[in-house]
Amino acid sequence: MGYLMLAAAIAAEVAATTAMKYSEGFSRLGPSLVTVVGYVVSFALLAQTLKTLSIGTAYAIWSGVGTAAVAAIGLVLFSEALTLTKVAGIVLIVGGVVVLNLGGAH
Repeated sequence: MGYLMLAAAIAAEVAATTAMKYSEGFSRLGPSLVTVVGYVVSFALLAQTLKTLSIGTAYAIWSGVGTAAVAAIGLVLFSEALTLTKVAGIVLIVGGVVVLNLGGAH
């Protein structure tokens, strides 16, 4: 159940970050509200996740998967360039999350 809640927290964070781009510096009400609500929901779900998952693992997954997802959204929705540096960064983030998970909970 912890990982399901974590997935929902990631989805809310990614939606909030994407909405922030559409808010045009918080000058548009709708996307600005989605940003605020998305982050509140994301943090609430992340806090619940921490009841069953270790903080290092949960936060690494939340931030790493969120970062990779937002980078992919940037490529698809906002026509951002895919550079070797971006690919290397995403690979390093995902690799770091995997390594942290391999360490297991102690």
